[in-house]
Amino acid sequence: VTTVKDVLDQKGRDVYSVSPAASVYEALKLMADQNIASLVVLDDGKLVGIMSERIYAREIILKGRTSFGTLVREVMSTRVLYARPDQSVQECMAVMAANDLRHLPVLQNDELVGVVSIGDMVKSIIGDQNFSIEQYEHYIHGDR
Repeated sequence: VTTVKDVLDQKGRDVYSVSPAASVYEALKLMADQNIASLVVLDDGKLVGIMSERIYAREIILKGRTSFGTLVREVMSTRVLYARPDQSVQECMAVMAANDLRHLPVLQNDELVGVVSIGDMVKSIIGDQNFSIEQYEHYIHGDR
């Protein structure tokens, strides 16, 4: 069973964050510079929210606000579900699907240790399936 820790070990544990006091423009700039779709929002090192492109589209553009004049704290999602490193990829994928989430921070002992995306979960599952298929093919062909 592949775990969130396995996914983080493979993809890396880099986490990009923004302060709740930053402007939405600053958050968007960081996301663009790092080619990512979301940021964790940290206040004194504590996870307090998530800022994403989806939030930007819904809370800034569609409401006629400006990214320069709006602070992250005004629009960030404060309902932050998270994963633990020991959770299975399937378990996390189920939580993400049930809650319409694309990103999950990963916490261990209340410390942020990474972020996983729905794409990371799908890649992991496909990788596991490809490995199983290869094993079946070797078995069928007698390549033990």
